[in-house]
Amino acid sequence: MLNTLRDITQAVARANSLDAALSLLVVQTRQAMATQCCSIYLLENQQLVLSATEGLEPSSVGVVKMPLSEGLVGLAAEREEAVNLADARIHPRFKFFPEVEEEEYRAFLAVPIIYQKMVVGVIVVQQPNPRQFSEGEEAFLMTLAAQLAVVIRTLKNKAAINDINFQKQVVFSGTTASNGIAIAEGFVLGGVIPLEQEDLACESIEQETHRLKLAINRSKDMLRGISQRFEQDNATDVASIFSAFKLLLDDSSLGGEYIREVSAGWRAESAVSRVSLRYIEQFMAMDDPYLKERASDIRELGQKVLRQLIEPDRLQLEPEKPVILVAKEVDATMLAEFPRYKLAGIVTKLGGVNAHAAILARALGVPALVGVEQVLDTDIDTKLLVLNANRGQLLISPSPAVVNEYQLLINADVEKQKRFQAELSLPTQTQDGKRIKLFLNAGLLSGIESIAEGSDGIGLYRTEIPFMLHQRFPSEKEQINVYRKVLNAAASRPVVMRTLDVGGDKPLPYFPIKEDNPFLGWRGIRLSLDHPELFLVQLRAMLQAGGEGDQLHILLPMVSNLDEIDQTLAYLSQAYEELNVESETNITRPKVGVMLEVPALLYQLKEVAERVDFVSVGSNDLTQYLLAVDRNNPSVSSLFDSFHPSVLRALKRACDECDEFNLDISICGELAGEPYGALLLVAMGYTKLSMNQASLARINYLLRRVSHEYLSEVLNECLAVSNAQQVKAILQRFIEQHQLKDILH
Repeated sequence: MLNTLRDITQAVARANSLDAALSLLVVQTRQAMATQCCSIYLLENQQLVLSATEGLEPSSVGVVKMPLSEGLVGLAAEREEAVNLADARIHPRFKFFPEVEEEEYRAFLAVPIIYQKMVVGVIVVQQPNPRQFSEGEEAFLMTLAAQLAVVIRTLKNKAAINDINFQKQVVFSGTTASNGIAIAEGFVLGGVIPLEQEDLACESIEQETHRLKLAINRSKDMLRGISQRFEQDNATDVASIFSAFKLLLDDSSLGGEYIREVSAGWRAESAVSRVSLRYIEQFMAMDDPYLKERASDIRELGQKVLRQLIEPDRLQLEPEKPVILVAKEVDATMLAEFPRYKLAGIVTKLGGVNAHAAILARALGVPALVGVEQVLDTDIDTKLLVLNANRGQLLISPSPAVVNEYQLLINADVEKQKRFQAELSLPTQTQDGKRIKLFLNAGLLSGIESIAEGSDGIGLYRTEIPFMLHQRFPSEKEQINVYRKVLNAAASRPVVMRTLDVGGDKPLPYFPIKEDNPFLGWRGIRLSLDHPELFLVQLRAMLQAGGEGDQLHILLPMVSNLDEIDQTLAYLSQAYEELNVESETNITRPKVGVMLEVPALLYQLKEVAERVDFVSVGSNDLTQYLLAVDRNNPSVSSLFDSFHPSVLRALKRACDECDEFNLDISICGELAGEPYGALLLVAMGYTKLSMNQASLARINYLLRRVSHEYLSEVLNECLAVSNAQQVKAILQRFIEQHQLKDILH
């Protein structure tokens, strides 16, 4: 059976088109199950459409359609379970279609094809003689349907490409790397100089060496210019990426390798190609993920030098008007070269949400979508696109009505944001006088330039971002410079700096961690405590940046037991004492807090209060661990919901117990920046909310228009229901009653 299932699935997956795949599927399934008829119906616009058959009238394919509420095929889709009947004709849901000529069939077995909880179709087998299909036959068809779900979804995407070519609207899905909506033409970056150049011997080594050195120097100048531009914008963490690339072109590195290859008798283009491909092959053969990643750096640099050799005067990234950049993968250098005012959005086939380019996209405020499969198989260059990164969607060739709807959304959101922004300088205070402090979550220096307006300080500075943007661990001096800039940007307001929090969904490229379950593994404070030589450098840098003031607060991530707090405090004391001996000035010992994200800590808050000064709730991870849901796993990410009543009760318990033990508490997870979330948190008693810059004005505007006393009643109602949907329904009713519907996205 396993071999048969594998053979059918593989044959279907290899088909060139959806129609060919479905035709092959019904033929091979009919043969494998020794039945007289096999058909497949696909769900299109809430109707089941006969899409292929072996045993029914061929002309009925594409003609026979039925809603989910009709017929036995509809029953299987509606119930999302198999329908196995000895005689289909006597069932009350049987529906006769004269055009399919199925009068002779009695035995009937239908199994739904389900992809990520959604029915995509139904596969049916039939026989003339009345009989119940056996358990083995039913199990075979159900297993086949489960394996076919992904294959059919992929083939439907391929079929959608043809619709694009015929100017029909198609929607592709991807992973949001940076939120926002954009409407613009696609700009497919297909003009990349191929790294694979023909091996050609040179006539003059001296002349080729001169050409190559000019190309290397022009590439260095370009990288230096980008680096300086970001340094001028105080984004030194981003600038370091391009400084590192420039160093790779030195004589002691790749630049010298190129020149030595020319000296061996090759043309400059061939030399760059040969050296690059040689190193790429070596790095790609390695198991270490960091070293594999370096292969892309070598390819990128090789292509830049080749461009300077082949077409040095061409401006590659200068479209006439703002566009949505579409590419296989967008590296940070390419993104920095692209004129910001010409970049409306970014869509890539590859890439992750924590890649350099994704980090930079968020810093620039550009909507970005990654992992959009088959986007480069389509002809979308210059076609009109709608990028809805908020929902992870790319609409290709949208109708004028759809474009108009999205433009109205954009316009309305701009106007709303102006209205919210007008009150940002006013204190966040509820109508019955409850003062709420709003803080900023930040990671890039370029994202905190406007902190002086509208926030009470930095509630979470993610120190891992500068670590991720380096090619190595940043030195003590480099960290001091970054941390001082963050503190200065906060203009005497408090700054909560979280110690290095990598692992899980935040890998450090030069310190790879291979684990089967990284979210429950070596991450956060666990990693820091296992490497005191790195941890002490970070603590020393933070203390020196904080100096004599009381602005700096230090936050510990992923704390799961009291011993981790005690060990950290011991290292902090060590760093503090060392610096007070070394330094001529007195250094203030900062307040220390822990992230409340591991549920175990909920039951030790009394002991936590005896050790630290404050707690900051990381609602993202707390939700993930309470619900046992990996939020980055598309198969289960829909189960991740911070409005789950159990999560809300945990948050309420944390706030109540911290109040009991005189332990300061705040929240820095995504929940604090959502309108529904902010309402509930304030009702629970949270008075310090930390969020992204884009949420500050909206949340300030909202909280100034509600009563804390009334919110407490809403909270009690939310805590009494059984699921997140009911919670949101209660909050939606509250929003509508207070005429605050505009506050929602």
